[in-house]
Amino acid sequence: MEEPVDTPGAILTSAVALLRERTFEDITYLDLAEATAVSERTIYRRFPTRSHLLEALARWIEAERFPLAEFGTPEQFRDAVRDRFRRYCAEPAYAFVAARGAALSPTTEASASPLTATIVRMLDEAAPTLNRRDKQRIAAAARYFASPIFWARMRAGFDMNADETFDAFDRALSQVLATTPELSWAT
Repeated sequence: MEEPVDTPGAILTSAVALLRERTFEDITYLDLAEATAVSERTIYRRFPTRSHLLEALARWIEAERFPLAEFGTPEQFRDAVRDRFRRYCAEPAYAFVAARGAALSPTTEASASPLTATIVRMLDEAAPTLNRRDKQRIAAAARYFASPIFWARMRAGFDMNADETFDAFDRALSQVLATTPELSWAT
């Protein structure tokens, strides 16, 4: 019995391969169809608009190329973010695509970010008496400052390298946590 083909996965893999040669704007659905060996109609069926394609491609790139290392403590989170920023700098074309896709309004009903849930679990351990609303607020800020969007803004706007961007991340999150005395953020 034949294995079912993961058509969306094959399309995204082809898109990533094409990104080595040209920008996202220069990749057409016909290019993707030829690279994936499917019809152009299949591409449109899976990704009706370029926004759908970019959003899916950004999620795929972030999961496959830039997964955040597991963490359970604020120190481990900081180390994971520093490493991620360094990997973004090593492959900036992919990081910029991940940032662009993450900046889009969602086109699908994707579930909540696993990163946010992991940050909330970390906060549950590090600050068990912190209320739910503040945990969500801190988790949202931490997720943004650890994101490819933040990295891209620091890189494009201020020409920062990975370590400089990490320092900006550290300072920004320290400011967020300054309102929460029970949490410490070692800088």
